[in-house]
Parts: sequence; structure tokens; C-alpha cells
Amino acid sequence: MSEDCQTSHQICDAHDHDDRQPGVGGPLTEIARAKASRRAFIKGVIASGATLGAAGYLFRAGGAEARTVGAVERLVSLKVNGQVRRVDVLPHETLANTLRYKLGLTGTKLSCDRGECGACTVMAGNTTLYSCTTLTHSVADKEITTVEGIAKNGQLHPVQKAFIEEIGPQCGFCTPGQVISAVALLKANPNPTIEQARRAMSGNLCRCGSYQQYLAGVMRAAKGG
Repeated sequence: MSEDCQTSHQICDAHDHDDRQPGVGGPLTEIARAKASRRAFIKGVIASGATLGAAGYLFRAGGAEARTVGAVERLVSLKVNGQVRRVDVLPHETLANTLRYKLGLTGTKLSCDRGECGACTVMAGNTTLYSCTTLTHSVADKEITTVEGIAKNGQLHPVQKAFIEEIGPQCGFCTPGQVISAVALLKANPNPTIEQARRAMSGNLCRCGSYQQYLAGVMRAAKGG
């Protein structure tokens, strides 16, 4: 008999010996204990799952009274650009993501994603805001206006026309936010001073540096073109 075979037989003999002596703590005894512990663990998990499942059923069956305090209704009716749109919104979903990826309004740009550049600017009522840092649920009761809702009946808004005439857009990435900011300004103050216009537009960064052109466009629109 080879040395390997002898070793194998010795191991098997040791296993049999330990199995025949309860309480010795040999290999088979340890395996049996492990299996027993595993079975107990699995049984516990199954029992817990059954309990949670029943609790979940009761929670659902309880209706509105059983809802967790502070729970958010996910199916929301948003009024965007004059139309009511039903959309499934996660509790911590930003307005920019809802507009772009669920409503297909990609004119609202995502750039810094932390409320600094203004590319995602939209209007909620008459107030401009950065949609990348605004939760959709927080403005569900507001009328949202994006750049897609600025032109009417196929005609450009005076601000859009003025921006084109003053050659404001260069790469165009910041343009939607610039348009929204300018429209909101002129809606609140149809005849701003240049300093007022500069302050109102200061929340929009332009990577091409066309600040003077955009500012000139705002003043042109304010004067009626």
C-alpha cells in the first residue's frame, strides 16, 4: 500500500473513531455541529421572512392609515410647460433627473450637478432654481417652466431672438439656463438696469466667456428688440 493510501486510511480511521465517541470533539462531531447550527440559522431566517411577509401584507391592507409617517407618494402629477404629466418619482430624485430622464425634456442641462453653474436652471412658478439640487417632490405643487416651454406657437421668445442677434450662444451648453434666467428677470422687471440684469444673470456660468453678449441680449430684449 502506498504512503498516500496509508495516510488516507489513517484519516478515515480517525474520522470513524471520533464519530464513535460522542463528546470527543473530532472532525465529524464538529461538522455535525456546524450543520446543526446552519439548519437552525436557516430555520430562523425562514421564520423571520414569514413574519415580515405577514407584516407587509398587513401594512398594505391597512391602506392610508397604515402608511409610515413621512412616506412620500411616488406617483406625482407635475405641471410642466402648461401640461400635466404623471410621473413615478423616487423620494430623493432631483427635478433635473425627472425632467431629463423621465419626461424627455433634455433642454435642461446637467453639468456641475451641485448648484453652481446654472445650466439646469428652470422656473418654479416665477422663481428660478437649480433643478440639479431641487427635489422633485418639493416643487410638485408648482408650475415648472423649462426652456422647451419658452417659445410659443413656433415663435421664439424675445429673449431667444435677442440672444441670437447679440451672438450670445457659443457652444450653447449654458444657453437654456441663460434663457430661463433672462425670461424670469424680465417677467419680474420688464425694464431692468444693466446692473440689475448683471446680478440676475450672475448665477449662470459660461464656459465660452460670452457674458457680455448674453447681457447685451437681455438689455435688447428689455427694450423690445
